[in-house]
Amino acid sequence: MKAIIGKKVGMSQIFDADGKVVPVTVIEAGPCVVVQKKTAEKDGYNAVQLGFEDVPERKLTKPEMGHLNKAGVSPKKYLREFDIEGDLNVGDIVKADTFAEGDHVDVTGTSKGHGYQGVIKRHGGHRLKETHGSGPVVRQVGSLGAGSHMSKIIKGTIGAGQMGGDQVTIMNLDVVKVDPELNMLVVRGAVPGPKGGLVAIRTTKKTIVEKKGEAAGISSNPQKASARVNPQKASARNK
Repeated sequence: MKAIIGKKVGMSQIFDADGKVVPVTVIEAGPCVVVQKKTAEKDGYNAVQLGFEDVPERKLTKPEMGHLNKAGVSPKKYLREFDIEGDLNVGDIVKADTFAEGDHVDVTGTSKGHGYQGVIKRHGGHRLKETHGSGPVVRQVGSLGAGSHMSKIIKGTIGAGQMGGDQVTIMNLDVVKVDPELNMLVVRGAVPGPKGGLVAIRTTKKTIVEKKGEAAGISSNPQKASARVNPQKASARNK
């Protein structure tokens, strides 16, 4: 288990070895400092608290400064706790090179806030017909259920409300590039949140299935469609 705190810089694209375009997100990852180390004997579980981004002391409360002074760490704006494996102690620095190209990570961030939105934008609801009988409410949610049995709106029914501003985790993104000098981590795909938004990167919890080769999953039985060699199959005749 490896983890680091960072900021989303923005999206870009790079070309792989085959010349294909790969959409990527650039993240300013670290450097982070270990502020606290929790152990099973003292705290009941094992964890490491990381601090990220320097901030003026006047912007922190006295309890926060006391916590950081105890660790001998300069004022930090963000503190996050991770279940990190390895021999890390208070004061150690965690940089972007804790990850390597090819690693698979989960990225957690706060999605963009859109304020109070209607059911069409928030949930992808369908508009009502603008012919006879709809009136001036073509963007309403529509029927919410029977009036006799239940006689209430079922919990979880879609409707208008606050959109965005939620914690979102995108799982199993692979690391494309690591630059420890620029504190840069480049991952394939999109990451939740706006530019400059805080993100937490950690080793993925997904089970990574390694490919067994180009012919993996293709049957040698000519009677099966996966063989793609049976001349009686339409897929073979259409080639």
